[in-house]
Amino acid sequence: MKKENLNVAIVGATGAVGTKILEKLIERNFPVKSIKMLASKRSAGTEIVAGGKSYVVEETVPESFENVDIAFFSAGGAISKMFAHEAVKRGAVVIDNTSAFRMDKDIPLVVPEVNAHVLQEHAGIIANPNCSTIQMVAALQPLKEKFGISRIIVSTYQAVSGAGAEAIEELEKQSGQFNDRANIQAELLPSASAERHYPIAFNAIPQIDLFDESGFTLEELKMMNETKKIFGDDQMSVTATCVRLPVVTGHSESVYVELEEEGITVEELKSAMENAKGVIVQDDPSSQSYPMPLYAEGKDEVFVGRIRKDPQQNKGFHMWIVSDNLLKGAALNSVQIAEQLVQS
Repeated sequence: MKKENLNVAIVGATGAVGTKILEKLIERNFPVKSIKMLASKRSAGTEIVAGGKSYVVEETVPESFENVDIAFFSAGGAISKMFAHEAVKRGAVVIDNTSAFRMDKDIPLVVPEVNAHVLQEHAGIIANPNCSTIQMVAALQPLKEKFGISRIIVSTYQAVSGAGAEAIEELEKQSGQFNDRANIQAELLPSASAERHYPIAFNAIPQIDLFDESGFTLEELKMMNETKKIFGDDQMSVTATCVRLPVVTGHSESVYVELEEEGITVEELKSAMENAKGVIVQDDPSSQSYPMPLYAEGKDEVFVGRIRKDPQQNKGFHMWIVSDNLLKGAALNSVQIAEQLVQS
């Protein structure tokens, strides 16, 4: 791919992730000639201001991708399935931030710090993993590389921004209604398409997306399957429980990991993660230093703390992983993929 003067398109430009992609492209001086902002017909004509420049949103149609080099998609799986191949047909490389293509065996699923090498296998579409998967594998990659990993058990505590701007608005509205609990209006969570909806304000909902026949939710299955694909290890044991919390931005994860090597110390684990790109170890119990979503918001890194050895399992360790789900979990990872394409 040419390394400068690239024509870029952002599909879903008015959404939370779309606007963050624009901000990151500008902030990181990505070599663009033009940026085309695309969304639905009802959003056409909307003006977005970033980096001191104004961008007018256009309706997404197949012809939108003429002369586009890289197209970022973040408008939902249905839109990606409708337009991604149209973009590729016109010469664009698609970086898709939805679940539409993640488990397609012919489409690379990429976290650049973990498996950038698979980018050479792309045939026009590259998938950006689930936000919760990204931060976990980024933190665990140095452990897998150095010690090997046989098992992962993760419980996530996910922010409402992962369900979109409307979910943030619903949280704010419900917070004001909380004194009259009987009349709290719940319309979106745990899933807009679910039969029942529950308030998220002052609550924890142990369901993200719909359940399948196994009893796991689709969000949990995404984490389990995507982790194996990214790590290239179908034999790895991965189990997830995903919970929605009344936090605006920043996903948290309690992770139990079993290494393949025996006798590894907490200090060796910390050292491996401290040397990993994009990972910050924040772990000092004596000063109550550990990651929290409130303080990870707006930051690019993945934060790891509460690292401790399991008292019964010699190869087992527990840790707490936090990251901004709109940045490393979505927009930033997408832009980093594009940067890898330009550098290759």
